[in-house]
Amino acid sequence: MKKIQVGNFKIGDGEALAVMSGPCVIESEDHCLLCARMLADTFSHHWMNFIFKASYDKANRTSIKSFRGPGLEEGLRILEKVKNEFGVPVLTDVHSPEEARAAAEIVDMLQIPAFLCRQTDLLVAAAATGKPVQIKKGQFMAPWDMEHVLNKALSTGNENIMLVDRGASFGYNNLVTDFRAIPIMKKFGYPVCFDVTHSVQLPGGAGSASGGQREFAPMMARLAVSAEANCLFMEAHPDPDRAKSDAGSMIAIRDLPKLLGELDQIYAMMSNW
Repeated sequence: MKKIQVGNFKIGDGEALAVMSGPCVIESEDHCLLCARMLADTFSHHWMNFIFKASYDKANRTSIKSFRGPGLEEGLRILEKVKNEFGVPVLTDVHSPEEARAAAEIVDMLQIPAFLCRQTDLLVAAAATGKPVQIKKGQFMAPWDMEHVLNKALSTGNENIMLVDRGASFGYNNLVTDFRAIPIMKKFGYPVCFDVTHSVQLPGGAGSASGGQREFAPMMARLAVSAEANCLFMEAHPDPDRAKSDAGSMIAIRDLPKLLGELDQIYAMMSNW
C-alpha cells in the first residue's frame, strides 16, 4: 500500500495511527488557538500523529443564517498561526479550484468535502498543488465508486491521496456506516481515513441545522480502528453544546484522553495481529 507524507510523518499500513482533530469551524482567532493548544497538549501524551483541522468556511450549512466562519483570507491567516505556534500540520477543506490553490500556500493537507467528491475540476486542482489531499466519500456513493474519484486526483501525478469514509445516507436525516467500506477502499492501494464525528451526524435533523448523536462517536472510533483504518477524523471542541457548527456531533476535548488511550491499545493489537 502507498503511504502518504504529511508534515514529518507518514500515514499508511505499518505507520502510527493519525488523528485529525479540531473545531468544525474557526469561530474566532482566540478560540482556534485555544483549541489547538488544548489538543496539542492532549495528543502529546499519546503516540499517534496529530493533525489540526478547522474550516475557514462551512459552505454547505443547512440554513442561510448559519455561521460559516471568517472566510478564506482571515481563516488561512489563523491556520498559519496555529501551524507556526504549535508546530503541528494543519488541514482545511476547500470548495473551488481557486480556494485549493490559495489554501495550499498555507496548509499541509487539503480536504475535499463529501458533497464535492465528484467535482473533477476541484479534485484535479487540489491534487495539482502537490499537497496531500484527502477526499471524503459522498454519502450518496458506494465505496467501490471512489476508485474513479481517486483516479481523477492521481491523474495529476500527485500520489499523496487518502480516501475518507463518513457513512451513507439512510432514509431521511440519518446516516449509517458500513465498515466494509474501509477494506474495500484500501484495496485501491491508498490509505483510508474514517470520519468519526460526521458519521454520527443527523443531517438537517435539528430543523434549520444538523443534529448529531455524539454519544456514539467513541464506539465508531473504536470500530474504525478495528476495521484497520489508517487515520481518524474526529472534530473536538472545548464546549460542543455551544459550538457554532456541528454542536451535536463533536467530541468534548476533555473526553479525548480516555478515548485516545483505548485507541492506542486497539491499534497496537491490530498491528500485532
